[in-house]
Amino acid sequence: MQERYEPRAIEPKWQDRWERENLFAAGQRGDLPKKFVLEMFPYPSGAMHMGHVRNYLIGDVIARFARMHGFDVLHPMGWDALGLPAENAAIKDKRHPADRTKENVASFKAEMKRIGFSYDWSREINTSHPEYYRWNQWFFLKFREMGLVYKRHASVNWCPGCNTVIANEQVKDGLCERSGDPVVIRKMPEWAFRITHYSERLLQNLDTLNEWPDEVVKKQRNWIGKSEGTELVFGVAGADEKITVFTTRSDTIFGCTYVVVAPDHPLLERIVPEDRKEGVRAFATEQARKAAAKGREEELEKEGVDTGARAIHPFTGAELPIWAANFVVSDYGTGAVMSVPAHDQRDFEFARKYGLPIRQVIQPVGADRLPADPTEAFTEDGLLEGSDGFDGMTSAQARKAIGAKAKEGGFGGPTVTYRQRDWGISRQRYWGTPIPIVYCLQCDPNEEGIPVPYDQLPVRMPDIDVAEVLTGKGEPPLAKVPAFINTTCPTCGGPARREAETMDTFVDSTWYYARYVDPQNDQLPFSREMADRWLPVDVYVGGPEHSTMHLLYFRFWTMLMNELGLTPMEEPVRRLITQGIVNGPDGRKMSKRWGNVVTPASIIERHGADAARTFVSFAGPPDKDIDWSDEQVEGCARFLHRVWRIAAGNHRHAGVQYDGPFEGRALEIRRAAHKALKRVTEDIERVSFNTAIARAMELANFIGPIDVQTDAEKAAMAEAVRLLAAMLSPIAPHLADEIAEAYGATASLQAQRWPHYDPALTVDDTVKYAVQVNGKLRGEVEVAIDAGEDEVKAAAEADEKVLPHLAGKQLRKFVFVKGRLCNFVVSG
Repeated sequence: MQERYEPRAIEPKWQDRWERENLFAAGQRGDLPKKFVLEMFPYPSGAMHMGHVRNYLIGDVIARFARMHGFDVLHPMGWDALGLPAENAAIKDKRHPADRTKENVASFKAEMKRIGFSYDWSREINTSHPEYYRWNQWFFLKFREMGLVYKRHASVNWCPGCNTVIANEQVKDGLCERSGDPVVIRKMPEWAFRITHYSERLLQNLDTLNEWPDEVVKKQRNWIGKSEGTELVFGVAGADEKITVFTTRSDTIFGCTYVVVAPDHPLLERIVPEDRKEGVRAFATEQARKAAAKGREEELEKEGVDTGARAIHPFTGAELPIWAANFVVSDYGTGAVMSVPAHDQRDFEFARKYGLPIRQVIQPVGADRLPADPTEAFTEDGLLEGSDGFDGMTSAQARKAIGAKAKEGGFGGPTVTYRQRDWGISRQRYWGTPIPIVYCLQCDPNEEGIPVPYDQLPVRMPDIDVAEVLTGKGEPPLAKVPAFINTTCPTCGGPARREAETMDTFVDSTWYYARYVDPQNDQLPFSREMADRWLPVDVYVGGPEHSTMHLLYFRFWTMLMNELGLTPMEEPVRRLITQGIVNGPDGRKMSKRWGNVVTPASIIERHGADAARTFVSFAGPPDKDIDWSDEQVEGCARFLHRVWRIAAGNHRHAGVQYDGPFEGRALEIRRAAHKALKRVTEDIERVSFNTAIARAMELANFIGPIDVQTDAEKAAMAEAVRLLAAMLSPIAPHLADEIAEAYGATASLQAQRWPHYDPALTVDDTVKYAVQVNGKLRGEVEVAIDAGEDEVKAAAEADEKVLPHLAGKQLRKFVFVKGRLCNFVVSG
């Protein structure tokens, strides 16, 4: 074993050997229990940085640890390759997104291999390949057959300069980032998935996700937003129209003094008097402009306009003004609300602003009556008044009674609503999955869409001239490609046109985990046999920012795959680990945007991959943010060099055989090693890698200075080095395998079982007692672990640090706490 630690030589050697021996291939040990470990796959947008590494490293440590515990481990990797960033880069650079993506994937993959991630590359997937997105299209058609896909009109960002829809990310301060034109909100047709049909199931199943972070579960629960309340239907004076509202405070219905609808609500065109229509339209246009211009976290000042139309109160028959206001959104709920300014603060402020009446119908219980001219809304429950037939009821009683009355009268009733909206998936982009729909004037005059036959999948993205097609302007890119857009109707054989829009790239990541179990299957997305073997995912690692988008769609899609008989379960993941971010040297989140990235290559060149892995694992618990520190990286590198020196310095003892009893220093070495092994095992099991490394450091610090002399000491030291290498194997695998080989191992540690600690060696023979005199710490004594009170007292009285504090004093009391401390209470 060479004296110097040379990671540049060691690491490529072991990476080549692992690959040559196909060490990380899943399915080779089918007689063993399975463990599916997965990290959220990356969007390959350029060079990898250490922020990326943390995500993948958490999963890699868990996968390596599981392999050594006798699991058949599936630990795959792939590429979330479609999406807006690649298309924007193509527009800017006039390069095909496929070319850039291919380069970025190659760069990412090379970096991952250099870091030593233990992936089964035979299962690699890429969402931009037709072999993958064919199944996105297959699922779309299946879900449409299930009644879960439909076309709707939705609000989109429209750039009049580019004459196209743009994404939220392309709106900067209300302007299109490409043209600089003011962005407006428009209603346009789009395809959507009925995820709301699964809201209740998504909500109920959260109770089964016992190994998901509480914060993620809470965010999903809030996002789904279940509300139990009452639906009430208002008539419209002079029109055969209805306005439906949902409220959780039906007890305040008699305090409703006006009704508010969204400025772009389609009902307005039918109910607004002719002399008011121009003003209402102008208000709607202005509010759409302001909505597009506002920042993502900015809240607009509440504004409204009296439409001139009147609603009919469902209980009193009174006519109430109908206002259009910007705090109601047409595609949220019913797009209309009843306004009760006396008992809702938002309604109160709006009523004060526009001089609308305020009518109190709830009084506090056991307190003074509300003032006749209040300065704020009373929003708590109370007792009803001025509510014909319901006066004197508590709010809870009234809500139940009013809901029943509305149901009896046919103008509403108790109901449940959800904040969650259906998932719109249409995108006016090229670099995405084409939607498998065609339109034929002969067979489909209403343009509901004719599905592409399954045997014609995939509908491929066409080859394009980037400069001509990806202009960022005008109609969707695919509509500019005649060879793509013009096709034949699968029903009548006549001329037809393809759908020009592509799918939201969240579709790609909803089911990718399942493709890993059977990535070469060309008959189905994956076989049920492979799903039964590998699913669900046992450990999933990713950022908490995905709580309410990816992770919710992910769960929804799995429920549908279960209904199709593809999977044995409804939920995709048993255990979810959300990792913290890595802050760059400047304290901000490591990102190309800030120019503060640290690349794995730069660390590997200076210190080696194992040093990079050790720092990221040691810097903090996986779920906490960490700050990049060159000094700490160097500290971790020094630790690995120390481990190497210990191994190299004792290498000549690797073959020493000793069968006799271990006593004295030899026993101390073995105790330290087995205690460390026990603690490291427990720490990695609970994903506390930083403390696991600290335990290994403590062991190295203990055995490092020891100069072994006897055969017992030499054998104990060789055992300690072997155990130290095994402990470090999931975190610093190259160093660990090199040391293990030098100490006689014939195979990588990844092909061996995790060592067992000897319980007898993890129990101390002695225990230390803190010695106090009148409650103040005066010394410490070490005694046999089974020593009684008298023995501890005698040892404490004889301690040279304690003696001066007892001299000449009278003992009043001796306090003894077994295994912890003793206290002399003295006087004089």
